[in-house]
Amino acid sequence: MRLLFAEDDRDIAKAVQILLERSGYSVDTVFNGQDAIDYIEAGDYDGVILDWMMPKLSGIKVLSQMRSKGFSTPVLMLTARDSVDDRVQGLDTGADDYLPKPFAASELLARVRAMLRRKEDFKHNVIKFSNIELDKAAMSLSCSGKSVRLSNKAFQLMEMLVEHPGAVLSIDQIMERIWGWDSDSEINVVWVNISFLRKKLTELGARVKIKAVRGVGYSLENTL
Repeated sequence: MRLLFAEDDRDIAKAVQILLERSGYSVDTVFNGQDAIDYIEAGDYDGVILDWMMPKLSGIKVLSQMRSKGFSTPVLMLTARDSVDDRVQGLDTGADDYLPKPFAASELLARVRAMLRRKEDFKHNVIKFSNIELDKAAMSLSCSGKSVRLSNKAFQLMEMLVEHPGAVLSIDQIMERIWGWDSDSEINVVWVNISFLRKKLTELGARVKIKAVRGVGYSLENTL
């Protein structure tokens, strides 16, 4: 799952990013509202966490722009503004949930899980292509009665390939979608995970393969 976190307090931002990443999420962090809306328009996020008070654009203005532009991505508002009127304004603008500061780490994670579950209610938890299945809840890859659980990044990469069968996905697209724009990860993490997934597909007897397109990227192809 990929999240965008917008918070102008860099200490809070770093702590929350570490918390979320240790819980298995891929996180892009920005420090002002304008960057938040730019990332939302350019990226593909499963959820957004917005601080209310930010420079350039407030969280509530980011939320308003998101909804007016048709982005239905679920949003959790984090803010020290905890009056009833503020909560009503946030929810009426299109927030899915509201968590006042200061907050406990466990409650933040619980609210993020709840937010993403609501999104998953509108999506199939199992994706199929040829004779393979990806189970989002179990983070597993299955074929012919055999199954293997994947790491968070490997699962996201396989999910990206299965959702775009036959399409060539560039390494830049993969890096941006899974590791994030600001990641310190080197490009070889893509090659390592591709190699791992190829091995698992072979072990499971899958009738698909991950094809390399030289100088471009990778695609998932049916071998029949």
